[in-house]
Amino acid sequence: MTDAFMKDPTTMNTRRLLIAALGLTLAAGAASAQTTFDQTHPGRAEVNQRLDNQDHRINHERREGELSARRAHRLHRIDRHIRRQERRDARHHHGHVTRAEQHRLNREENRASDHIGN
Repeated sequence: MTDAFMKDPTTMNTRRLLIAALGLTLAAGAASAQTTFDQTHPGRAEVNQRLDNQDHRINHERREGELSARRAHRLHRIDRHIRRQERRDARHHHGHVTRAEQHRLNREENRASDHIGN
């Protein structure tokens, strides 16, 4: 390449644009990888799976007449509280929950689970 080509303002602007586009592409890829990790982190997955199971149990027992509508509503509210807490914990720790938080969430889920069907 000649010196005149290297100093051409159009070429320099094109280079800057390509470098910026490459940087954005790399940043978007990293953000996408982080989001995938966040959603599939084992601690979060376990907590969320348990919450889904409890939700199904509440709905099933409500349909069977074993839970009143009021009791089912209260149990769903407790589950929503646990889910919000899990999301809050994950937000503070870059997409995952610590062991202590996972144990606390599991205790809360156990307590809520004991009320289903009783």
